[in-house]
Amino acid sequence: MTLNEAHQIERCLKSAQFADQVIVVDSGSTDGTPELASRMGAQVQHYLDWQGFGPQRTRLLQHVQADYVFFLDADEVISPALRDELLDAVSKNANVVGKIRWNTFAFGKELRYFVNRSSLERFFKVDNLERYEGAVHEHAVLKKADAPRFVFRAKLDHHTRQTVKGSLEKLTQYAMLGASKRAQRGKRGGVLRGLLSSTVVFFRLYVLRLGFTGGGAGFLLCWFVALEFFFRYAALHYDRDTLSGCIKR
Repeated sequence: MTLNEAHQIERCLKSAQFADQVIVVDSGSTDGTPELASRMGAQVQHYLDWQGFGPQRTRLLQHVQADYVFFLDADEVISPALRDELLDAVSKNANVVGKIRWNTFAFGKELRYFVNRSSLERFFKVDNLERYEGAVHEHAVLKKADAPRFVFRAKLDHHTRQTVKGSLEKLTQYAMLGASKRAQRGKRGGVLRGLLSSTVVFFRLYVLRLGFTGGGAGFLLCWFVALEFFFRYAALHYDRDTLSGCIKR
């Protein structure tokens, strides 16, 4: 899924050129992202009426003509080792769900010792994937929910938060979407809740997960994530009546 990703889409698509089909779903880029992706052999589909991350991923599914699908974000890169694992998983023709972990890069630096415990479901047998749900932090809805899970050994390179400007834009989007999601669940917000949440998140990322080993880049990454949690609860209180799950950026 893309929106003004010309600065990094080439790196992403080059890493996926081994695939039988590469699909880019664009939501209104004005920087030449669709044209660049098309020149690199991707099948570009345009869906301008953004309704959230979940609906946009679901739209992508109708264009898949392969037996398996692997979801890749524009700021991610498939390593040769992960490529080999993907091809091996496809060759086994099993109804499985593959999960990935990240090598984290922030502000041009690899955070080599940063502990990233997240594992995200990204690899699916197409005929088992029904749809995606959620405006943000979306999740897959499977026809056979008990399909076996496994985690790829090789990690996916994740070039997150590459500039301060881009990080501020992402902060706004994710904070507001997160607030909207919590409002739908009847959660309460406020400054004190935001301060508590952001403090806990920063301590966990910067200290317990060794973000401090990344120097300034590590601090900025942890700080921006913590700020996202603070403004999520602030918006949940002060902007509750105007929250929407359809924010692009």
